[in-house]
Amino acid sequence: MAYPLQLGFQDATSPIMEELLHFHDHTLMIVFLISSLVLYIISLMLTTKLTHTSTMDAQEVETIWTILPAIILILIALPSLRILYMMDEINNPSLTVKTMGHQWYWSYEYTDYEDLNFDSYMIPTSELKPGELRLLEVDNRVVLPMEMTIRMLISSEDVLHSWAVPSLGLKTDAIPGRLNQTTLMSSRPGLYYGQCSEICGSNHSFMPIVLELVPLDYFEKWSTSML
Repeated sequence: MAYPLQLGFQDATSPIMEELLHFHDHTLMIVFLISSLVLYIISLMLTTKLTHTSTMDAQEVETIWTILPAIILILIALPSLRILYMMDEINNPSLTVKTMGHQWYWSYEYTDYEDLNFDSYMIPTSELKPGELRLLEVDNRVVLPMEMTIRMLISSEDVLHSWAVPSLGLKTDAIPGRLNQTTLMSSRPGLYYGQCSEICGSNHSFMPIVLELVPLDYFEKWSTSML
């Protein structure tokens, strides 16, 4: 999760988030190089009295500054499209969980089990235990197996919500009457926090999401105890 004065992204936990971090660094380096070149040219124009007489109307220069931006855009677009297709691809999920947004809590249903569903409310500040995080802890965590492809079906029963977990690279809108889906896979166990990322009313800030990614044998024990 994020820590105070953090400048970058949260640590990547899923392969998709790792790809997003690499793409961010790739694009940021291109922007940095372009900004440095433009700043250098502006400083030269402001400090140098001499100008080349044939520079302003040279066809070669116009050709370069037309083709070069197109090449840069292609270098940005190709990896971006690759990640978009990776995020949209769902191959034989091992588990399906349906998430419904309400004002102002989340409800979860494990559709592969006959009667495994629960609501997840934020724990009030006055009821927090030592070490728990304010505005982020919930009474019922979503327990999921790690290193397995999990499909999340996301919708809403009232207004627009958004189910987002930054460290997993997830952000999917919950829209009434529409069923959106996304996939997640964690490469390591742990607790991963998120929040509703769509302004949904007065208690929008109090809809945390907590995923507990555990080994498969622990998940099977938990699911058996919940039935």
